[in-house]
Amino acid sequence: MKLQRVVILGGSGFVGRSIANRLSRAGIDLLVPTRRRARAAQVLLLPTVEAVEADIHDPATLRGLLKGADAVINLIGVLHSRSGAPYGPDFARAHVELPRQLVAACREAGVRRLIHVSALGADANGPSEYQRSKAAGETEIRAAGEALDWTILRPSVVFGREDNFLNLFAGLTRLFPVLPLAGAGTRFQPVYVEDVAEVVWRSLNDTAAIGQTWELAGPQVYTLRELVSYVSELTGKRRPILPLSDGLAMLQARLMELAPKPLMSRDNVRSMQADNVASGTPLPFGLAPTPLEAVAPGYIGLSNCRGRYYPMRTRARRGQP
Repeated sequence: MKLQRVVILGGSGFVGRSIANRLSRAGIDLLVPTRRRARAAQVLLLPTVEAVEADIHDPATLRGLLKGADAVINLIGVLHSRSGAPYGPDFARAHVELPRQLVAACREAGVRRLIHVSALGADANGPSEYQRSKAAGETEIRAAGEALDWTILRPSVVFGREDNFLNLFAGLTRLFPVLPLAGAGTRFQPVYVEDVAEVVWRSLNDTAAIGQTWELAGPQVYTLRELVSYVSELTGKRRPILPLSDGLAMLQARLMELAPKPLMSRDNVRSMQADNVASGTPLPFGLAPTPLEAVAPGYIGLSNCRGRYYPMRTRARRGQP
């Protein structure tokens, strides 16, 4: 089937914008639902994108959005939720109930192709509500069986120019002389946002992706402490890192939860009890993952000479031995 129209749920977010850009370059018509159209300002600049204000959690609205589409990509996810068992209501709504409604809407609208973006570490028995809810959402997708041509993608933490991961630590290094760090020894395998977008595009066009669950990761594993140290070096403000014990990490997170927009929650700390590392090949389709060091200096280190040197070196094809 030739792809002509794709709906991207979460298309105005960080990962969604890269996916929209990749699909738009291929000439695909894209529909991006959003709570407020102003949030989709960046994707609206793309020539094949239409953004509409809509409540995707309303089943009738969701069915209407999918009408006439050839495929749908689900990127909806939240990092924080009120607590509950086995997961809180906000996790349940975004990660479990929406996938269930999406499967039903696809069936009713006649849309067979579905790309569901979950998370590396999704686990029904995971230590965090986030991980358990992500696993439950995957179960809802798989329950569609052969009625839908689904693919589940599990990215590690995603980095790129507008990420909320490396940029967060860059901001903290500029503000504080010492960095108290929860989960300092937790291992991560960050994946480049453009690599994620490429996998989504290829999955849409390759029938071998149907029924697959693929992990998406970068070429190298780092501890969180190593990542924060690297970021602080790029900002030109090397900071002492103070690893926190489990008890202190939970206390720090509890205090952060009091903020209107918390940077950290106790559930985030529980997620870091498990390493966020791929179990096999970092990317499908034989793709070579992009090293973090080839990209991060171009958007984190621009305020210092060393940071400006890295992207120039990469463009000259001397970034890797």
